[in-house]
Amino acid sequence: MSLVLDNVSRHVAGHTHVEGVSLTLERGSLNVLLGPTLSGKTTLMRLMAGLDQPSAGRVLADGRDVTGVHVRNRSVAMVYQQFINYPTLTVYENIASPLRVAKRPKAEIDAKVREAARLLKLEPYLDRTPLHLSGGQQQRTAIARALVKDAQLVLLDEPLANLDYKLREELREELPKIFAASRAIFVYATTEPTEALLLRGNTATLWEGRLAQFGRTPDVYRRPANLTSARVFSDPPLNTMRVHKRGAQLVLATGEHGAARGVLSALPDDSYTIGFRADHLYLQRPDPEAVAVAGTVAVSEITGSESFVHVDVGTDRWVAVTRGVLEVEPGERIEVYIDQHRLFVFGHDGTLAAAPPLVLAA
Repeated sequence: MSLVLDNVSRHVAGHTHVEGVSLTLERGSLNVLLGPTLSGKTTLMRLMAGLDQPSAGRVLADGRDVTGVHVRNRSVAMVYQQFINYPTLTVYENIASPLRVAKRPKAEIDAKVREAARLLKLEPYLDRTPLHLSGGQQQRTAIARALVKDAQLVLLDEPLANLDYKLREELREELPKIFAASRAIFVYATTEPTEALLLRGNTATLWEGRLAQFGRTPDVYRRPANLTSARVFSDPPLNTMRVHKRGAQLVLATGEHGAARGVLSALPDDSYTIGFRADHLYLQRPDPEAVAVAGTVAVSEITGSESFVHVDVGTDRWVAVTRGVLEVEPGERIEVYIDQHRLFVFGHDGTLAAAPPLVLAA
């Protein structure tokens, strides 16, 4: 099955939840909806499923208009952030429940339940009820129940958000393998850029109900089509500043200047917004061509393996990530350094004007 959202919008009580979104999702694909809270991820999933109808636009399944078709009449399975299991049923019966409703043969039910349990490492727990499971085991049960339906569309709305770190990491590693074994369309919503990168597949970046970009996850990350997509796909937040290119000179909004190098060197004279991720803002000069910028330390966060230094630069606040423990105090004046070979450059309309070569962009 292919699924097409054709210029869909959803307005409720005068509020815009989604506006003019067009997406084509192919059979066997994993598609990540990436965006902050209230960016439209859940609304899009509900439109895909048939739980809601768009205010404008169409939803097509294999070329057939299913805009008004209810979820009961579609081949859809859903898993939510708040995992839902039947509390009085065993893990086996929870997983088997949609197959029993569909009146599948007993042998088929048993085979599908045991295969899903194997994939999700639930075999030791098939005789337990949800009350006797950990949160991760309960969420895996909910995912297994969705998988056995053999639905053509599987929607996962932030399914790992309530799990602890170790369980999230384990499931993030396992889920792409599980998805690869199915020919369904998988749609996975998350607020975390790191999760999108780990899952790979395709990513749609969303902001305030609008689609900023859609494509292969590594491509969207390495070459954001616009400033909005770059911001959505950056954690810590993308560092930005207005700059002016004048001939061979680069002038920053704060007054610092230097030779225009790297991705800026080939651009015509104009004003631009530069963007660079936290691991490309340096506290020590990375090379002689790096531009030095004076700033004031606002916050310093030490995690042990890394230090996050928040620096006020003019009217902007930047974040630098550096390895190890770095002790700097709030209010301390420091210099930070911009590597012009690592910049995203955006024009007046926010579209990408230049990006780092792919060998440098990771």
